[in-house]
Amino acid sequence: MGLCAAKFWTRKKFKGTNALKRHVNPTRIPIETKESIRWIENVKASTRLLGQPAQCLHIGDRESDIYELFCAAQEEGTHFLVRTCVDRRSGPNRVCISEQMATIPSQGQHRIRVPDQDGNSAEAVLEIKFQRFLLHPPEGKQKRYPTMTVTAIHAYETKAPENRERIDWKLLTDLPVDDLKAAVCQLARYGMRWKIEVFHKVLKSGCRAEQSHLRTAERLTNLFAIFCIIAWRVFWLTMNQREDKEASPSLVFTETEQKVLDHFVKDSPSESRSFTLQYYLRKVAKLGGYLARKNDSPPGNMVIWRGFRKLNDLHAGFLAARQIVGN
Repeated sequence: MGLCAAKFWTRKKFKGTNALKRHVNPTRIPIETKESIRWIENVKASTRLLGQPAQCLHIGDRESDIYELFCAAQEEGTHFLVRTCVDRRSGPNRVCISEQMATIPSQGQHRIRVPDQDGNSAEAVLEIKFQRFLLHPPEGKQKRYPTMTVTAIHAYETKAPENRERIDWKLLTDLPVDDLKAAVCQLARYGMRWKIEVFHKVLKSGCRAEQSHLRTAERLTNLFAIFCIIAWRVFWLTMNQREDKEASPSLVFTETEQKVLDHFVKDSPSESRSFTLQYYLRKVAKLGGYLARKNDSPPGNMVIWRGFRKLNDLHAGFLAARQIVGN
């Protein structure tokens, strides 16, 4: 997991999308004049940087449901999987996809575990439909963009659950889906998109990127570029300590940092000392407020973030004291 491309932009003037719709039809405006162009630019930039377009799958939420993005992915020889917000037209009769999907019976069920509003885990039973369609470009853009073949996937709960929103996902992808197993695979891939939301949470709440008060856009860009690296690293460490339990602490910590953690964060009577990355990241989490009780979930991004801030202060103090007092 990594970060291969990022786009910074600023608005010269913003009146709100709803106000704009009262004056013009947004679908008739060239994509080059919209903020949405950033989606297409990042698809192209990241695909070319990775260098293996056929192995890339660009996953986006409803904001990336843009026909021009589908065409850009096709031109780059790569793939897309997005959650739809537009009921597009398809087939020779140009009937809306939702109307055609409504006539298709459920092709199977899939059970998943999801948290409710109180954080408790519950089982959700999803009905799944999928169908291949010939997709038409938006009105006014038929001459500029071609038709294309896509797969629509609809995963939904038939009954509204208690204490959480009903799951209702409508996805579009250029990849073929021939059976229920392939449809579930695409749903699992779309579920991975939430990681980008967690990354931005670390960027905003941890790095406090939105509270920066630098005077120029160039300085903000440089600062955010550094914040992106820091936020990615915190996120990577949080995921790594859950998945790779035998990794060496030297991947992340210097010998001095390990000594500082051993000195300031003592093991509880029930804990056994081990020289692994997971062991020392748990110490970092404790610095950030993690209680490490027996039934607690693994530490999250924010306690890891707070722990590293404290560790940096302790490490700087240790080095200063060694220079002043000596070894």
